[in-house]
Amino acid sequence: MTSSATRTSRGVRLHVVTGKGGTGKTTVAAALAIALARDGKKVLLAEVEDRQGISQLFDISPLGIEEVQIFADPSGGSLWGLSVEPKAALMEYLHKFYKLGRAGSLLERAGAVDFATTIAPGLRDVLLIGKVYEAVGRTEGRGKRCTYDAVILDAPPTGRVVRFLGVNDELAQVARVGPIRAQADSITSLLQSRVTVVHLVTLLEEMPVQECIDAVRDIGAVGLNVGGIVVNQVRDPVLSEEDLDTIAAGVTPELVAKVAGDLAAGGVPQPERNAPVLLREASEHIDRLDLQSEQDQRIRALGRAVYYLPALADGLETGGIGVLADELRAQEMI
Repeated sequence: MTSSATRTSRGVRLHVVTGKGGTGKTTVAAALAIALARDGKKVLLAEVEDRQGISQLFDISPLGIEEVQIFADPSGGSLWGLSVEPKAALMEYLHKFYKLGRAGSLLERAGAVDFATTIAPGLRDVLLIGKVYEAVGRTEGRGKRCTYDAVILDAPPTGRVVRFLGVNDELAQVARVGPIRAQADSITSLLQSRVTVVHLVTLLEEMPVQECIDAVRDIGAVGLNVGGIVVNQVRDPVLSEEDLDTIAAGVTPELVAKVAGDLAAGGVPQPERNAPVLLREASEHIDRLDLQSEQDQRIRALGRAVYYLPALADGLETGGIGVLADELRAQEMI
């Protein structure tokens, strides 16, 4: 398949990556992060679901609340990883805005921190997105240069990403004044600005595509910017157009006999038994290609930039994420 993409990452500093569970959003977030690092940028890849998906992908020790370097690229770019944890984020928040210091430790020992981060899901999300916001805006040196050129957020699935990203807007309705309101407004401004985009990951299957279509609508409705749609695990035809047309016309006894003859000529054992099996698999392959084409048309009808990542025969082993990163660079997602 060819890409209908236009570059969606120019000027963007926060890339939010979401998708229906099982579509490979963490893999795509990692591939995007690698692509940016290979472009000479210092990149932070952050997760907020406490699944340690990043550490598993890169086969490194579990990530914690401290940012750790995953690799340095010859281009001068680098990739860093972070797993945002609500309790640590709350302690940092209390220290930053209320200067609690030692008192914050007393609260933690009393169980108040655990209570606050588990009893109120909304507060948990506020803390998680707040930490990402801090990383995006952090500066260093005399020139106040941004610490990271780009932050990639492996966000919650599409089913709850709008609520997750909009939680600070809800908080602002409750906290009318003070530092909580000020930070909530600042985070909302960042998320709705041009430096933030939400990329969606999908498979060319009916349910993921429908969820992607719904998410594009819902994300736009709350003032967030939709970036690109990344179609993951695309399967290319393994047969010639002529063979596909022949099989699609129907599996006849003559066709079975012909395939069996070809298998026998190639030294394949039990050709009469294997020929129907191969033809059945070929028919299923055609059905899969037809389904992909139908769902691809639905995605393209959205009028968004679309990027296609192949299904890797060997999975993500032996540099598979790097292959996907190169695909995103070749299709000019960055």
